[in-house]
Amino acid sequence: MSKSTVYFTKEITPESLIQIYEALGKSLPGKVAVKISTGEPGGHNYLKPALIGPLVAKLNGTIVECCTAYGGKRQDPKDHWQAIRDHGFLDIAPVDILDEFGEMDVPIEGGFHLNRDIIGEHLKNYDSVLILSHFKGHMMGGFGGALKNISIGIASTKGKLNIHSAGRTLDQEDTWANLPPQDDFLESMADACKGVLQYVGAENMLYVSVANRLSVDCDCDSHPAEPEMGDLGIFASTDPVALDQACYDAVINASDPGKAALIERMNSRHAIHTVEAAAELGLGNRDYELVTLA
Repeated sequence: MSKSTVYFTKEITPESLIQIYEALGKSLPGKVAVKISTGEPGGHNYLKPALIGPLVAKLNGTIVECCTAYGGKRQDPKDHWQAIRDHGFLDIAPVDILDEFGEMDVPIEGGFHLNRDIIGEHLKNYDSVLILSHFKGHMMGGFGGALKNISIGIASTKGKLNIHSAGRTLDQEDTWANLPPQDDFLESMADACKGVLQYVGAENMLYVSVANRLSVDCDCDSHPAEPEMGDLGIFASTDPVALDQACYDAVINASDPGKAALIERMNSRHAIHTVEAAAELGLGNRDYELVTLA
């Protein structure tokens, strides 16, 4: 298999975000969903509206999200809408909580653990998806990037429980009290990615990850740790596996001594296994060529 291309720019501006999207050389058809994390109230590392607004407008896109499975202020749609308003996303684009009124199953064939993914039913209203991710650490997954944004991000509340339990239960209390082996969870995220890519069509999805505010904690954390390393830049690809691999490698290879905390978070959770599993499922290529934009 030939190497995938991952584009990179050190600049993190609205203009460079558009530039790197255009470098992909592919347009998203029809009605475009832009999947982001709207950020747990109290947190402040999520991608800001001022940064992403011009790109979302260029795509005439709708920002999409799903509700959480851990409580907090984004599990109930009413509270989630308040967070969306407070964080300024309604000021830049229409927003759709995909599972606000229901969910739907999409099949997963040949997965490690899951035979279905449970996603927000409104995804059926879109022709294409831009996975616009904030790359950072994560308490459970080790890091959150494109693959997590596809899997956990597009799953409904029950879908998230399905992934976190490796298909064992949809009961919230049971899920958090009896978590499966870590690799089973990571492989289940890869399974869910396969379900979404097959449903939407891999040709109808593109991926951009902003590696800034590199906390060890996710944007789902209401009190994330302050980043110990500096911003890296923006990465983009037509291949989500290559994109996550490139972001992981960029942290590992950074000259910034502050990287130690994020590396420990990623490696202690075996985070790269999600990438390994997604590659094994045929969702992309871990071998990539990094092309730096002038």
